[in-house]
Amino acid sequence: MTNNISQIFSELGATFITKPESIVKKLQNVRGLLFDWDGVFNSGVKSADYPSTFSEIDSMGINMLRFAIWLETGEIPFTGIITGQINDTAFELSKREHFNAVYFNFKSKKDALNHIKDEFKIKESQMVFVYDDILDCSAAEHAGLSMLIKRTSSPLFTQYVLQNQFADYITAHTSSEQAIREICELILGLKGVYNNVLDKRIAFSEEYVAYLSQRNQVNSTFYHKSDKKIIETLI
Repeated sequence: MTNNISQIFSELGATFITKPESIVKKLQNVRGLLFDWDGVFNSGVKSADYPSTFSEIDSMGINMLRFAIWLETGEIPFTGIITGQINDTAFELSKREHFNAVYFNFKSKKDALNHIKDEFKIKESQMVFVYDDILDCSAAEHAGLSMLIKRTSSPLFTQYVLQNQFADYITAHTSSEQAIREICELILGLKGVYNNVLDKRIAFSEEYVAYLSQRNQVNSTFYHKSDKKIIETLI
């Protein structure tokens, strides 16, 4: 099963830096999901009059992955967004989907991992981190599973990531092509639960209703990094 799934994604153009069998082992310990924002949910293009965006296709993938982890553990996995800027769209998505946290104005992404460990009692080794660029490497180096979003314009950065083993997987798709969905489908496939999760979601099963009720009790918290302190902010 693992070989079949990895072949599907390899044929799309993805790169497995860590062997698929080892990724499967790492996934057994996952309790949290952390996503960079710009360049992950969107292309990274922005201006004063152009807000950042996200794709509903990616959002569906994240929800299915959270549901799968809930089916396995009985707990809603920690889910968070980290961004170097104030992004209203990230706040709105987090509130709508009942993510646990948004970390903004974080120049060192590792600081967010440290806070998650202290505040939410989730170890770095239990986190999946999805990222795309240089500022994210401090977290990618330490997360249990790190997934790099493909970007053809930075081949030397990709080479740097490969040399330093800062990722377990590099997507076949770019952020503009719903790379988050690719990662979510990969994880569901490697865990061997893809069809089961979709069957239960499509049927709006008792399990999905229970998951959704529990998920919707999660209130998003927003954390701002200022003067070396992490401050909870109401938005």
